[in-house]
Amino acid sequence: MRKILIVGAGQSGLQLALGLQSNGYEVTLMSNRTADEIRSGRVMSTQCMFHTALQHERDLQLNFWESQAPRIEGVGVSVAGPDSSRVIDWVGKLDGIAQSVDQRVKMAGWMETFAQRGGQLVIHGAAVSDLDYFSRTYDLVMVSAGKGELVSMFGRDASRSPYDAPQRALAVAYVHGLGPRPEHPDFDAVRCNLVPGVGELFVMPTLTTSGRADILFWEGVPGGPLDAFQSIKDPSEHLAKTLELMETYTPWEYARATKVELTDANATLAGRYAPTVRQPVGRLPGGGLVLGVGDVVVANDPITGQGSNTASKCAHSYLHSILAHGDRPFDEEWMEATFEHHWENTQHVVKWTNAMLAPPPEHVLNLIGAAGRLQPAADRFANGFNDPADFENFFYEPEKTNAYLAEISGAQG
Repeated sequence: MRKILIVGAGQSGLQLALGLQSNGYEVTLMSNRTADEIRSGRVMSTQCMFHTALQHERDLQLNFWESQAPRIEGVGVSVAGPDSSRVIDWVGKLDGIAQSVDQRVKMAGWMETFAQRGGQLVIHGAAVSDLDYFSRTYDLVMVSAGKGELVSMFGRDASRSPYDAPQRALAVAYVHGLGPRPEHPDFDAVRCNLVPGVGELFVMPTLTTSGRADILFWEGVPGGPLDAFQSIKDPSEHLAKTLELMETYTPWEYARATKVELTDANATLAGRYAPTVRQPVGRLPGGGLVLGVGDVVVANDPITGQGSNTASKCAHSYLHSILAHGDRPFDEEWMEATFEHHWENTQHVVKWTNAMLAPPPEHVLNLIGAAGRLQPAADRFANGFNDPADFENFFYEPEKTNAYLAEISGAQG
């Protein structure tokens, strides 16, 4: 039986650990926090998982919260004009539902499941020196802890990382008491509110420790008016600032948020990071090699909601690469090939995310505007969140965008 060590208990690490465990591997999972500490800790993300990533969880029978989490049936886009009125407003319908489960709920639950199924769970904040020791006793060591000392083992891939500084300041609040969007009171959607030159507000339904909730998530251009959360430490002050900015820049969203309150004392988060693709193989001082997983190797800005989706797809891809490798050694060549196989799909996420961080070119503005009167365009854009590779066909190049809009305009004419 092959022995595998996974350091880090996030979406990628846990999904991979549980998948390997169900295939008969002897898996050790190392986490710097217990399940209870995760469950009672601070919110960690703004995860919204689309059909393909959710299906990976279903295939491993890890979709424990599917019946409880809100069913997200659409992705909507609104654009603010200079006077903060809505100049664009539409919603595209998803072919398969999306869902969001607070990672405090999911990671704690998955960690307990891993231990109950006989997995070796080690609560320890691993250092490089620890991995140096462990690399001699395991067939494969993988690092899925996306922060801290361990990440420094994986060098930045400049050819795949166009930004070397954060492109957005991030501020998250989980709330109860948000009203429905009046345009579609009968179904839930993720709402993307674009404020040109200023930033974006995302609103998404989620399942948290206290049941149904909604996430209010500001992405602010650094140095701009939304970059206002760095010095705020008090959660209630964080929520007040969130709402104040909503009233100013997205009054249509503020209108349904006048009665909201934080879900719990740890329901806020603020920070920033540079979108980065890293080299997949880390070298230990003693000569051992470790493989990077999830956002250790690909950390996108959350503007396109791809973090947990990419992490899930990485775990799925790596699992199949490990299973297909049989008893052969997990050498550097295999590690590089395993990542490149994952990159074949992930490169589309990186390209799209980095494009969305830049000011939109005219043809993209035309596409977003046209989606308000051409429902097929709205639906296709929405489903791109599940399959970002499709943006190659109609999003990046003016010629393809114009041809697509002409095609569907003619079909509806």
